[in-house]
Amino acid sequence: MKIDAFHYVQLGTAYRGLKPVPDDEVIDLYGGTQHIPLYQMSGFYGKGPSIKQFMDIFSLPEMALLSCVVDYFLGHGLEFDQVHLYKDVTDAIRDVHVKGLMYQWIEQDMEKYILRGDETFAVLSRLVAHGKQLFLITNSPFSFVDKGMRHMVGPDWRQLFDVVIVQADKPNFFTDRRKPFRKLDEKGSLHWDRITRLEKGKIYRQGNLFDFLRLTEWRGPRVLYFGDHLYSDLADLMLRHGWRTGAIIPELEREIRIINTEQYMHSLTWQQALTGLLERMQTYQDAESRQVLATWMKERQELRCITKALFNAQFGSIFRTFHNPTYFSRRLVRFSDLYMASLSCLLNYRVDFTFYPRRTPLQHEAPLWMDQLCTGCMKTPFLGDMAHIR
Repeated sequence: MKIDAFHYVQLGTAYRGLKPVPDDEVIDLYGGTQHIPLYQMSGFYGKGPSIKQFMDIFSLPEMALLSCVVDYFLGHGLEFDQVHLYKDVTDAIRDVHVKGLMYQWIEQDMEKYILRGDETFAVLSRLVAHGKQLFLITNSPFSFVDKGMRHMVGPDWRQLFDVVIVQADKPNFFTDRRKPFRKLDEKGSLHWDRITRLEKGKIYRQGNLFDFLRLTEWRGPRVLYFGDHLYSDLADLMLRHGWRTGAIIPELEREIRIINTEQYMHSLTWQQALTGLLERMQTYQDAESRQVLATWMKERQELRCITKALFNAQFGSIFRTFHNPTYFSRRLVRFSDLYMASLSCLLNYRVDFTFYPRRTPLQHEAPLWMDQLCTGCMKTPFLGDMAHIR
């Protein structure tokens, strides 16, 4: 199911297996409300006592596997404990990573699974040319990283980075002081010598952020760190260490393409106009007015469903419920200064470009710019075009 920033389930997005759960059943399951109590919600790293937040690219196969197995059990009348099923699926997904099976499968067919990184190479080269110091911290083993980076960036990829750390065990890397850095040779064998400095061109394994900060002296907002997992990559760095952070959200490319379509813009504009009309005209309670208000309310709900389906028929946009930001969006803006579909988006900006935070109006503030207009608090924009849009 999809949850908004205020812990409310978006009705129409709850599924048991591959089948939707009726809205009234969802409300009944949560004690007559769509709201999920805070104690059930996910904790700091996205894992609560009874709910887990799926929020990265690895979540897709896990969600698909869970849904298909549940659907199979229900379709064949098999009894099962949901806790056992969740644990077994999670353990299977974990083993694929821990035992290195996923890495082996990808390495066997690089062309199929890893895109050529011409734009990635361009970004990295450009940063190096402007005197930036680059570092790579990954949970993957060196053999996989080396083959993947050679495929994406080229054989000299290590010359682009001042520090390379593999098998880092994020997010523990950011909080656990106990694991020291170990140096790896070209064959992947560990060295025994104590690490007193991090050298360019060398490969290091494990370690921890506190030693990293001590050895590099890269601290605070002078560091911009990119990652594709809000919790494992970005949360600790922003909240505990004051780094600037950038989130890589691949789905953003498709979502932006959709919101720039004429269908989406027309649907949203009329939806906002209806919302403003309902808000202002609800004071009229005669029979005719109530009938008009009911018609508008029905049309607004239909438009909301149409807009949702433009992104995904089952769940809609990953950034919004019908009107509120999703819980994912809330975490995204909390743990990242920037977010983008790909690192290559930086090619659209100069290296010394400054991204300024947007001042968005609060509920009690009047919007200052046309793109911030809210039809509920000011004159409805484009009212003359409404008939055409409908």
